[in-house]
Amino acid sequence: MTAQIIDGKAQAARLCGELQGQIAAFRARSGRPPGLAVVLVGDDEASHIYVRGKRKRGEELGFRAFTEDYPASVSEDDLLAVIGRLNADPHVDGILVQLPLPKHISSERVLAAVDPDKDVDGFNPANMGRLLAGHPRFVPCTAAGIMALIRSTGISLPGKKAVVVGRSNIVGKPTALLLLHEHATVTLCHSRTENLAAECRTADVLVVAVGKKFCILGDFIKPGAVVIDVGINRDESGLCGDVAFAQAREKAGHITPVPGGVGPMTIAMLMANTLRAAAQREEQRA
Repeated sequence: MTAQIIDGKAQAARLCGELQGQIAAFRARSGRPPGLAVVLVGDDEASHIYVRGKRKRGEELGFRAFTEDYPASVSEDDLLAVIGRLNADPHVDGILVQLPLPKHISSERVLAAVDPDKDVDGFNPANMGRLLAGHPRFVPCTAAGIMALIRSTGISLPGKKAVVVGRSNIVGKPTALLLLHEHATVTLCHSRTENLAAECRTADVLVVAVGKKFCILGDFIKPGAVVIDVGINRDESGLCGDVAFAQAREKAGHITPVPGGVGPMTIAMLMANTLRAAAQREEQRA
């Protein structure tokens, strides 16, 4: 068996193609483009790459996309003041705070300060609570992208066994909740899980978001499983994921590549959330 590749680039392109028409309609209706503000702190190379990609895609689609770029030395109070200003700006529909933040800044305080109606990353506690309750306002972008990629395989999730490796608030927990909302039976694994390989082998759907190169080997995969690799790691040959791709492809039914899998869908879902935020704010004004 050789797994089918889940092409995140192609699926993201299709979604963005659908969004283009909706964005044009919004601009015609409201007389302005949807506005996305990305707050970037520090000089982390990966964060700068991600932000450039988000801004570029936004501009291509017709958003007013701009970056609030600050040095790592910025104080927490000053950053909270920036969030307050963006919350009040009528031209800003979506606010994204690029993580990680420097250690002297509380990510929890900053994310909680973002207006829930502009929280297009879905990390404000109010939005996380709505997701837990099954009534999400904005779904975290990577988790939403993961679910779209899973659905693209045609698998019927009700009753299937899903294993999520990684319990972060950004990816692992929201993905587990979304799978649960789709009536999968979900196991959430982490660094203290005993016999991780055995847990993974039970998975009809395996989502891996650890940030550790090749921590999931081919013999961890149930034959025919859908494997979603969220990890992005760098080695001497370039970028690679958390899953040993060549090994896993011999066992899985469907698998995402790294790069070209989850990453493009994350950005596409950010664009979709921002357009939704803009439309909702226009409705409130009306």
